[in-house]
Amino acid sequence: MEAHILTIIYLLASVTFITGLKMLSNPATARNGNLTAAAGMGLAIFATIFLYEGSDGKPLGNYEWIFGGLLIGAVVGTLAAKKVKMTAMPEMVSLFNGMGGACAALISIVEFDHLWHAEGGDPVFMDRMKLLIILLGLIIGSVSFSGSMIAWGKLNGKVKDFAFKGQQVVNNISILLVAGLATWMVVGLPGDMYWYFHLLLLLALLYGVSFVMPIGGADMPVVISLLNSFTGVAAACGGFLYDNQVMLTGGILVGAAGTLLTILMCKAMNRSLLNVLIGSFGGGAKAGAVQSTTGGTYKEINVSDAAMVMAYANKVMIVPGYGLAVAQAQHVCHELEKTLEARGVEVKYAIHPVAGRMPGHMNVLLAESDVSYDKLLEMEQANEEFKTTDVVLVLGANDVVNPAAKTDPASPIYGMPILEVEEAKTVIVNKRSMKPGYAGIENQLFFQPRTSMLFGDAKKALQDLLSELKSI
Repeated sequence: MEAHILTIIYLLASVTFITGLKMLSNPATARNGNLTAAAGMGLAIFATIFLYEGSDGKPLGNYEWIFGGLLIGAVVGTLAAKKVKMTAMPEMVSLFNGMGGACAALISIVEFDHLWHAEGGDPVFMDRMKLLIILLGLIIGSVSFSGSMIAWGKLNGKVKDFAFKGQQVVNNISILLVAGLATWMVVGLPGDMYWYFHLLLLLALLYGVSFVMPIGGADMPVVISLLNSFTGVAAACGGFLYDNQVMLTGGILVGAAGTLLTILMCKAMNRSLLNVLIGSFGGGAKAGAVQSTTGGTYKEINVSDAAMVMAYANKVMIVPGYGLAVAQAQHVCHELEKTLEARGVEVKYAIHPVAGRMPGHMNVLLAESDVSYDKLLEMEQANEEFKTTDVVLVLGANDVVNPAAKTDPASPIYGMPILEVEEAKTVIVNKRSMKPGYAGIENQLFFQPRTSMLFGDAKKALQDLLSELKSI
């Protein structure tokens, strides 16, 4: 009876996952979608703890260990989520994603140990299909874990980009070696498989590191999305192993959603998915070699003039970037928007798919300050409106507005779709200094005749703009 009830609960939980994922596609329902999926996961967890029965008919047991782990994880996760700053959100996503990959790899390690001892250390009678799923979970989970840890370190500045000549070849050989060893283990069932299993674990961990290490700059959103899909696939492997429908469904949903998002990120950055998979993209090794083709002269604007230009504009487009997140200036930005609208100015936001350091970073940032979702324009929509825009205010964005992506074949970001802010009548760029952005290359936008630089911290600059506007 308990088994039937558990199956029904798993079905209900799977429905909440799908429903929650659907709700996440709309910013207005995203919060409730997240809560819906979380409620389904909680239901599935507690149903498994109390209703699951093994092949011997016995309940799960070990409740003190299970609830001890749940309590520790809940406390740590809650405190971490509440304390994290919006600028550190990409690091937290990478860290949590890495923990998911580690869990999937640990499941494979435990289940391989069970399978090994069940056959008395003789692999001849091993279930090849079960072994294949175990190895897939081990490889994908390990790559996701080690890759996510490197991404976490790179995002918070503790790990620097590292690349060497021929690294792509080494990476390709490494993944072929991992795939070849796993195939041989499943097909050949070698007697010393126990040691090959741990060698495979080590190789997968090393590949995760070498895969992410050379990647830098604006390519990190793609990496985060790809590693997230890896974790989902690894979790689905665990669902196969345990014949757990809800774990399988959740893993497939995460894997599929992460893969689709990765493809969208690749399109937004003009990268092929194949290049992502073999680790041949990104990297800041050549960054900085690109120089301005306009002579390197720029003009500066003061706060008073900037406020005057914006006050008498018909349409203002705000382009948020990582600098806005660093300054925690999203709330002041919303105040500026409301002040301009009170003067009859139309205000909208132009959002690039990879602005910030993870997919959707700017959307989350602006949602935190209650900016209306209707004001957020995707790149294609924004590019259509720039020609009729009087003023574009760029707040901390750099690479996603760099015209070099369209005009300079020597640029590392050449071919990447950008926000074409240079089409507007006036462009005001707020930055701390003239230093290059995250991709490490100079921005040609800064030297164009319609562009003026407003230097300073984004929050302070917006506060000063707000004060000037109210005095006009």
